[in-house]
Amino acid sequence: MMQLNTDKIIFTGPVGAGKTTAIAAISDIPPVSTDVSTTGDEKRIKDTTTVAMDYSYIELDDGTKVHLYGTPGQSRFDFMWSILTKGGLGLVLLINNDHPDPVGQMEFYLDAFKDFIEETGVVIGITRTNINDTATLEDYQQKLFERNQIFPVFEVDSRTEDDVKILIQALLAILEN
Repeated sequence: MMQLNTDKIIFTGPVGAGKTTAIAAISDIPPVSTDVSTTGDEKRIKDTTTVAMDYSYIELDDGTKVHLYGTPGQSRFDFMWSILTKGGLGLVLLINNDHPDPVGQMEFYLDAFKDFIEETGVVIGITRTNINDTATLEDYQQKLFERNQIFPVFEVDSRTEDDVKILIQALLAILEN
């Protein structure tokens, strides 16, 4: 495995996509979370939401400790996005397929993290596909193709350690090239 210059992976995506859950699923320690009770429109999606960040770490087979940071999903906390991505290795973008316009959400976050993605890399995990088939993996891939972007897209359950590990492994594989 490559020696990483910076050992920090960022998880981002909209409220309810599973960022906090994904980090908890693969963490070697109990994650630090800044969840608080939701207000406004987010209240109909879930009871709590991240307002600063989630944090934990995993240790890779070669002994490298990779720090995991989850961003808040709401754009009103976007000032945290630039803080958390500083020195980051790459991005795991989680998209909630149960949203009325999940492909539009993907575009929003790809645009919001454009500079960081261009410097590093991104993998996209589509969550909650068992709840609503608003979009298929092909819909996401077609939109990426239209945008001239080639990124791996996976259907994942953010509660499942193996699914989240696939995202991390895919991101690390992209960064090795």
